[in-house]
Amino acid sequence: MNTPFYNIDPKILSASEKAMEMCKPYFDRTDKITEYNQLKMLRAFQKARVSESCFAASTGYGYGDRGRDALDEVFADVLNTEDALVRHNFVSGTHTLTVALFGVLRPGDTMISVTGMPYDTLQGVIGLGGESSGSLKEFGIHYEQIDLLENGRVDLEAIRQSVKPDTKMVYIQRSRGYSLRPTLTCREIKEITDLAHKLAPDCIVMLDNCYGEFVEKTTPGEIGVDLMAGSLIKNPGGGIAPTGGYIAGRRDLVEACSYRLTTPGTGKEVGCTLGNNRELFMGAFNAPHVTGEAVKTAIFTSALYELLGCEVTPRYNEVRGDIIQAVLLGSEQRLIGFCQGVQKASPIDSFVTPEPWDMPGYDSKVIMAAGAFTLGASIELSADAPLREPYAVWMQGSLNFHTGRLAAMLAASNIISEG
Repeated sequence: MNTPFYNIDPKILSASEKAMEMCKPYFDRTDKITEYNQLKMLRAFQKARVSESCFAASTGYGYGDRGRDALDEVFADVLNTEDALVRHNFVSGTHTLTVALFGVLRPGDTMISVTGMPYDTLQGVIGLGGESSGSLKEFGIHYEQIDLLENGRVDLEAIRQSVKPDTKMVYIQRSRGYSLRPTLTCREIKEITDLAHKLAPDCIVMLDNCYGEFVEKTTPGEIGVDLMAGSLIKNPGGGIAPTGGYIAGRRDLVEACSYRLTTPGTGKEVGCTLGNNRELFMGAFNAPHVTGEAVKTAIFTSALYELLGCEVTPRYNEVRGDIIQAVLLGSEQRLIGFCQGVQKASPIDSFVTPEPWDMPGYDSKVIMAAGAFTLGASIELSADAPLREPYAVWMQGSLNFHTGRLAAMLAASNIISEG
């Protein structure tokens, strides 16, 4: 990259050019996946007969909202599931997951997380680490956990010992959260799903699919996952959806979740869209391409920081299951410098200097760089981390690779300039 607009340390420029050469075959692989998923999305729109009338706003009860129903059909198609529930009034990924969990679990049921401790904000939903009013624990739903192996992989032998014929749910978190364990690919998810269904044929295998949509050609719906959920301000919203989430899976399970979102008996049949359909459709259509740009940004960042002497996970040449790139920076000062450098590359609030703060739901101070058009949209370029050892930063997103590449370079330059 040779730009007159930004001052970048010559060492970083040189490393960037070398990183680009290293990444070329993995960019090509990503482009092939992106093209496959983009054409699959186009075909889903055509099969659902999406028209301009689908963008019309509904109010009140929202009876007969064609756009709402067509969007559900599009998501079910591209995710290879029987049904989907896509709504703008899911306020976050955690909210969407909560609706799904409460939709299908009942008092006395057992939920087993086979990927260790779930993401921070879901712990209160389950009732871990103290009493949370309205948690699954308060409703008499039992929680068990299988910790990951030392290498970060799922402990299949422990699953064999723990999952019983009457286990109601096997819960999988695809992405890593604020940990350094590997993200699960669909191949690994299938291995867990096949084993769970063998041990408990009637159990629900549920997947937190956040950050993983459109990263691979294969979808969890193709490999036996019964229920999945995600956020529209991550991959499937394409950087355009202003809010929302989706639940997809078996038809009976999606219906049960819709009863939790609205009321038993009305479910998916109600819920006005208030003019949000156009942005949700446009975001979904752009999602495969934008996800591909985010993956390329992650690959480049991994290669660049490996050349600069940092430990990274995943490495630039590894197969990926999500859009997240972790970089181990080794000190609080470098971590803060990295995030402040990413902020300087943002289109929104580039003049702001992010500082660590006490964020609700987290046990450490957290620093976040996110100059996004939509607040908290992690498909847009962002970097964040809790201030705790090993002082790793998690970078994700980028609506286009050009600015994502620049952000990785400015972050490195900022660390150098700050000493």
